[in-house]
Amino acid sequence: MSGRLEGTVAVVTGASSGIGEATAMALAAAGAAVAVAARRRDRLDGLVERIVESGGRAFAIETDVTVEAQAAQMVALTVQEFGRLDTLVNNAGVMLLGPVVDAPTEEWRRMVNLNLLGLLYCTHAALPHLIEAASKEPRSVADVVNVSSVAGRVARLGNGVYSATKFGVVAFSESLRQEVTTRHVRVTIVEPGAVTTELASHLRPEILEQMAQNFGGVEMLRSEDIAEEVVHAVTRPRHVSVNEVLVRPTEQER
Repeated sequence: MSGRLEGTVAVVTGASSGIGEATAMALAAAGAAVAVAARRRDRLDGLVERIVESGGRAFAIETDVTVEAQAAQMVALTVQEFGRLDTLVNNAGVMLLGPVVDAPTEEWRRMVNLNLLGLLYCTHAALPHLIEAASKEPRSVADVVNVSSVAGRVARLGNGVYSATKFGVVAFSESLRQEVTTRHVRVTIVEPGAVTTELASHLRPEILEQMAQNFGGVEMLRSEDIAEEVVHAVTRPRHVSVNEVLVRPTEQER
């Protein structure tokens, strides 16, 4: 296993599948102790088992990040278990696409609560520990990685509210970067295009069918592709901050 992150601790939200799961595995392979958080405890336990079998250190925390107290507890348990926190990966999110007209507004609430409020709660709880870690060895730098989307750069027909949440992530991330950058807490936005994950499984059947038409024949990204970008960003030297990473499948036009 690589030791690039040896002696550091990361927490990854939405780690029960997809990008979060792959990122947790990649961070552990780079030497970090990793707390994995999500609502599906059985999935988390399986992930921890795989990380430990590979020689890493991991800890599962069943968490609903849309509940502020649970987000705070996630951070507290991570620090209690591993003694510090160097990297926060805000990956938990939901994508519920569709027209604005006659939309089920419960979908909007779910996206705002998870994609925005959950990310804010986790970041708020983690920042004091990240600032402290950035003042110490072994790396004297800490990282917040917020997983956004291509939809956080360009709003398109059918993704209005999803884009609104992801535009919000981008705005928050840049403001936070300016606030903490002189304290050596780096903020990175990762914006994936089309990735083969469970994200699309939450869509209504008619929307899923439309997506299949839009991306038919496109070789999609894999979760591991995005995980590699996260690890790249957080393993840069102390004086290098990767602020924004846009990753699309080669064949994706928009």
